[in-house]
Amino acid sequence: QVQLVESGGGLVQAGGSLRLSCAASGLTSSNYYMGWFRQGPGKEREFVVGIRWSGDYTYYAASVRGRVTISRDNAKNTVDLQMNSLKPEDTAVYYCAARSASSIGLMESNYEYWGQGTQVTVSS
Repeated sequence: QVQLVESGGGLVQAGGSLRLSCAASGLTSSNYYMGWFRQGPGKEREFVVGIRWSGDYTYYAASVRGRVTISRDNAKNTVDLQMNSLKPEDTAVYYCAARSASSIGLMESNYEYWGQGTQVTVSS
């Protein structure tokens, strides 16, 4: 049973930084692709960034490229998201997701497993 638990959200001023973490359990091989999605108020859920469980093959959405870095921590079994230069439009619930394939998935429907989400609020 794959379980994903996000942490690290909170309230931050524009220009600030936050680090999100997704603790994953039940991943039985390296053939998973991990994604971070977000859903802002009144918006659809959108892909933010992804990484293969092996730690390679990252992909960033244009809206966050250059401000966000995704990484894997093998010791902790986490996928971490360092977000810098945050903007009010980054305000959203951020979700960690996993798909049982090593190829990238950009759509919400590509992922079978989801965490419950963590709220990120950026004030202006």
